Order: sequence, then structure tokens, then C-alpha cells
Amino acid sequence: MKHILLPTDFSDNAWSATVYALRLYALENCTFYFLNSSTIKVSVMSSMSNKLIQIMADNARKELAELKKMAENTSANVNYKFEIIFSTEDIQGAIETAVTKHKIDLVIMGTKGSSKAKGVFFGSNTIHIIKKMKLCPILIVPDEFDFEKPKQIAFPTDFNRDFGKELVPLKRLAELYNSNIKIVHINEENNLTEEQGYNLTKLKDDLEDYTLSFHWMPDYDNKEQVIKDFIEELNINILVMINYNHSFIESIVNEPVIKNIGFQPTVPFLVIPCLS
Repeated sequence: MKHILLPTDFSDNAWSATVYALRLYALENCTFYFLNSSTIKVSVMSSMSNKLIQIMADNARKELAELKKMAENTSANVNYKFEIIFSTEDIQGAIETAVTKHKIDLVIMGTKGSSKAKGVFFGSNTIHIIKKMKLCPILIVPDEFDFEKPKQIAFPTDFNRDFGKELVPLKRLAELYNSNIKIVHINEENNLTEEQGYNLTKLKDDLEDYTLSFHWMPDYDNKEQVIKDFIEELNINILVMINYNHSFIESIVNEPVIKNIGFQPTVPFLVIPCLS
């Protein structure tokens, strides 16, 4: 039984991520947890009556119940279970609490939430969660993304690390649809250091039971453009990266949220936290 957490602000983007999750695990036994976090700043709360605060909480619980019912009606999988969680913690704390309490395997969420700021791929909540989440992987689903079986998975790496157990979420994803894992390195093959060469060999050994291919992309000035290019050229269905210090993901999430960070993949994006 897999345990999947679906944070929601009741936006269309959040529902789109839910539909993707239901289809991704269509052949699996899963419990899905809909989570809504409703925090009110102390300064605002002091001017609100307890009755009004209770009404807001009751409305959120009602929307969660309606969301659960809609998911039950949408899904044809009799092995799905749905639960709802209402939290008064901030979204980061609410997710971490739910992940620990319910032994969550994966968080699946949309990119932007209800704000959908133009020119920004990740909303502020999504950015914050990616930066802070260390407990389990997060799958970010682009707005209005139509489900397609993830037969082609891209895994960009610089071969500067030996990942080991951090590859487990990648393996589990590949096993769902017997996917091909395309290892992408942004540089030339003959420019690898001795350490990179060792990590490349180790990666081959760790993934020997899976269908692998290796792809060497020229190092443009704009690495975001390189990633866009190989997503298109290799017909990628899901992009997978491991988030560690000085990684590509870290450079993305440290960009100011209000400016266009340039990284806007057209496919779902699995972020795996670094274990060390």
C-alpha cells in the first residue's frame, strides 16, 4: 500500500495534480491524503471573532470532504482509499507532520496554486517546500498537464556524487510502467574526472536491472535550455533530479520567486531529497 499526500488549496491546478496522481498509480494499492492548510496570522486573528475562525475551518473541511467525494467518483480503482487532513499549521509544517504521521511515500502537488503568477513556474509555496523538504520525494505537476504514461524518464546528473539509496524513488517510478531511464550529462563524455568516471560506473551497477541509456549534451551557457532541449528531443515524460547542495535544483529555488527563473519544464518533475 502506497501512501500519497496531495496538498490542495482547492485550485484547478491542485485538482490537475490529483488527477495525474490517480492515473499514475492506476494499477497500485494506494491511500491518498488530501491536505489543506489554513493559517491565520496572529495580527489578523486578533481582529476576528472565534465564530468567524470556526466558520472558515468548517468551510475548509467541507471542501475537503467534497474533494474526497469527487476523487472517489473519478477513480475506477477499487484499491484506492481517500482520507482528508485539515491543518492550522503553515503549509510546510502541515506537510511534514502528515508525512511523518501517515508514513507518506510521495507528495504530489501542482506548480502554482490559485495565484498562477505570470512568468513564474513555481509558486512561492512550492519553492519553499522543495527547499525545505527532507523527508520524502515531491512530484510537481505542471498546470493542466494531460497524463501520459512515464515510459521515458530523464535523470540529469553531473556524476559528482554516488547516490545509492537516493535512487530508490527513481527505481520505484520506473517499475510502475517498465520505463526507460535516460541518464543525461551536460558535458562531453571524454571530459570526466576519475571520480566522475567511478560514479558513472557505480550508477550503471545500481541501475543494472533497469533499461538504461546515456546521453551527453553540450554545455550551453543556459543549462535550463539544455534541459528543455533534451525533454523535447528524447520525448521525456518525467524529469527526475536529486536535490543536494550546489545542485541544479538548489540554483533554481534560490532565484527570486517574482522573476522568471527560466526553468519551466513541460513534464512532471520529481524532486528527491538528498539523504546526506
